[in-house]
Amino acid sequence: MPELKPRKTLFNPELRRRGIYVLPNLFTTAALFCGFFAIVQAMTGNFEHAAVAIFVAMILDGLDGRVARMTRTQSAFGAEYDSLSDMVSFGVAPALVIYAWALKDMGRLGWIAAFIYCVGAALRLARFNTSLEVIDRRYFQGLPSPAAAALVTGFFWVMIDKSIAAGEVRWLACGLVIFAGISMVSNLRFYSFKDVNLRRSVPFIFVVGIALSFAVLSYDTPVALFGLFVAYSLSGYFLALLRKLRRRPPPPASPPPV
Repeated sequence: MPELKPRKTLFNPELRRRGIYVLPNLFTTAALFCGFFAIVQAMTGNFEHAAVAIFVAMILDGLDGRVARMTRTQSAFGAEYDSLSDMVSFGVAPALVIYAWALKDMGRLGWIAAFIYCVGAALRLARFNTSLEVIDRRYFQGLPSPAAAALVTGFFWVMIDKSIAAGEVRWLACGLVIFAGISMVSNLRFYSFKDVNLRRSVPFIFVVGIALSFAVLSYDTPVALFGLFVAYSLSGYFLALLRKLRRRPPPPASPPPV
């Protein structure tokens, strides 16, 4: 008589017995709320509030992992929950907000562009979750989904802040959304800043640079944030070009004159 294998339970009893860490998942839930809030604000036409909510979600997303490591409360549940939150805040929310703002009047091309971005974010997160042990910590493979969301969100935030109508830049918005979606699933390497040691002493000029950055950010926040993430989104292409130029073999030497 064949041996019957035990059925898999729907809920992990070990997880139920150990419970769930509150502090890091609190930040993740707050980031998820910001992504959902951005979608609701876009439905009511408050696109500037939606942009701010997505940027706040970025800050919260950067804090939850650091809080978990500082308090030693990392868990498999927290990692999965963080990915689902990122998909809403940096995948679905930016795609729906930019579609409602500029792409909905472009017909089929508009929602296809938004879908390219959305599926790019999903594939980017899935690849990140399955390649944690084989990638270089110093670099991300593909544009990170928070940076892609900031690129798209920063664009329409600048346009709204400068009173530029969506109809005037809809084609530019469409191209930017497709660019962000493709960049997320590319094999380009983007610097992760994970090897930056904040406990190490730095020159005094570094503190001056931080103060100037805050001054620029407070003077024109939408333009400063959009410019920052435009530079970061292009950095992967720039690094790839540099590596290609370095690997190019030198031209053959010409024969000496007779």
